[in-house]
Amino acid sequence: MKLPRRRQNARMRTPPAPVVLLTAVVAIGASGCGDGGANKGVAPRPVDRPSPASPREAPVDSVAPSRCPPGLPSCRSAEGRIVYVERVDPDGDGDAHFVIVDPQGITLPGLTAIDVRRGLRPNPLPGRGDLVSAAGPVQTGSYGQSQIHALELHVAAR
Repeated sequence: MKLPRRRQNARMRTPPAPVVLLTAVVAIGASGCGDGGANKGVAPRPVDRPSPASPREAPVDSVAPSRCPPGLPSCRSAEGRIVYVERVDPDGDGDAHFVIVDPQGITLPGLTAIDVRRGLRPNPLPGRGDLVSAAGPVQTGSYGQSQIHALELHVAAR
């Protein structure tokens, strides 16, 4: 049986960019973390707690920079606005995950995932549009994605 050949000038349909971005954000946010105990003995720095903000306030334009501790070669820092927050921890260890818009794109072009362990998790959690900075070693998450395992986190609420 001979199968019909596809016309050479037929165009393949590509999903719109927002669909691709949303799919990537959900996949990253739903991912687990991959610490593996690699950061034992490295003390996390305190978290800047977000202050309550009115929805009518303009977004904050700056946040305290997060810095890598000396002697941690795989450490990276990132700053950006949150596009996804994992509020419910699926594996029960109490950590949180944020995905931020970040030009250096550690996880995907233009996006960086941040894994925040329970002791560093802000309360209340920042939301979409909030500005954060984080620093820590880049590790591989449970889905093979690169993400920052935050040792320092700062939040500037809207």
